[in-house]
Parts: sequence; C-alpha cells; structure tokens
Amino acid sequence: MTETDQEYLEDENSSEVQSFTLILHAGNAKSSAMEGIFAANKGDFEKAEDKLTEAGQELTQAHQMQTDLLVKMSRGEEVPVDILMVHAQDHLNAATIISEMAKQLIRMEREIQELQAKVNA
Repeated sequence: MTETDQEYLEDENSSEVQSFTLILHAGNAKSSAMEGIFAANKGDFEKAEDKLTEAGQELTQAHQMQTDLLVKMSRGEEVPVDILMVHAQDHLNAATIISEMAKQLIRMEREIQELQAKVNA
C-alpha cells in the first residue's frame, strides 16, 4: 500500500468524511421520497414506487454507515461525536421519517385517485 493509499483510507474514515457521507445519503433519500410523493400526486405511481425504492437504497447505505460506527464504538474504538456527526444523525432520522411518511402518503393518494375515478365514472 502506498503512502497516498494510506492517506486516502485515513481520510475516508475521518469523522468529517463519515458525517458528510451520512448527510449525502440521507439527503438523497429525502429527495427521492419527496419526488415519489410529487409523482403520486400527478398519478404516476410507477415513478412514485421507483422513487421509494431509491430512497430505501440510500437509507440502507446510510444505516450501514451508522451501524459500522456503532460497531466500532462497541469495540471500544474511538468514534468522535462532534456537532457535524450530530447534524448527520439528525438528517438520517429525518430521512427515515420522511421515507416512511412518503409510503403512507403515496398509498393514500392512490386510494384517493381510485375513489375519484369511481365517483366520476
């Protein structure tokens, strides 16, 4: 392993990089979930489901990072907890909530549109 490779690995495992990576995946999950809601509102339920899938994939990556940090901590390794990591965890929490709410809103929008179609038929 070269010195550059070692520096990269150290940077990749830095608290700042981990925090920003969590924020990235959480932000992507929130965006995809919201796009799913917007698609459902337009009646495009296929796109809505695709966006929920994307959100789920992003959340999985974020949760894996979080799990890795928890495992490190449980092993007694130092896991710095600064305001940036707290902020990242907040983003992950919000993304989880928004994604779950998006599933319910999309389901409800589908029912509403199906009922409206029956009433207007």
